[in-house]
Amino acid sequence: FVLSLETNNFMIQFITHANDRYDYLDGVRMALEGGCRWIQLRMKDASEEEVLKTAESTSKLCRQYDAVFILDDYVELVERTGADGVHLGKNDMPIDKARRLLGKDKIIGGTANTFEDVKRIYSAGADYIGCGPFRFTTTKKKLSPILGLDGYKRIIEQMNAYRINLPVIAIGGILLPDVSDIMQTGVSGIAVSGAILNADNDNSPVATMKRFINELKSNNK
Repeated sequence: FVLSLETNNFMIQFITHANDRYDYLDGVRMALEGGCRWIQLRMKDASEEEVLKTAESTSKLCRQYDAVFILDDYVELVERTGADGVHLGKNDMPIDKARRLLGKDKIIGGTANTFEDVKRIYSAGADYIGCGPFRFTTTKKKLSPILGLDGYKRIIEQMNAYRINLPVIAIGGILLPDVSDIMQTGVSGIAVSGAILNADNDNSPVATMKRFINELKSNNK
């Protein structure tokens, strides 16, 4: 799995959640319409049956848009739903075990908050790292310590010193005005969730995703 930064396709990942206005599939559809080509279906409080049903629909939508589809947590549903891979948090299945089950062709991402996490994820054979949180966010329970810009700079410097070459995706409460500063820390991209679905009526989720992508493109010139 290579982050094709030249085409900006994988500089932004949309992580699903549901709110009063939109369900999980609404979010997927709007993110894809806005130009996002990397979707992570995250349904922490749903039953496995709900996850399976939503993942099958998400898989179809992602195929229509030629987008990469990552399923959060559910390693055993990756093959069944046609997902391209899985994202694993610290309390999910160990990455090396998931790799043995899924094989080398599936994408595996891991969640990191410290450089120690990064080393562990890298050694276990992950393809990318979701690193955060950038700031406080309500879309994730049991939040790790806030990293901020300095936290990303420090982790990227340590990765360079250890010659760890893995894409790092910043995550956690990222808003449009943050993009430029975050990208200057050396990360490969960002993940968004609330900033898209909570967009106000003047800025629809589709339009907001487009703005994020344009901002990333202008920072990648």
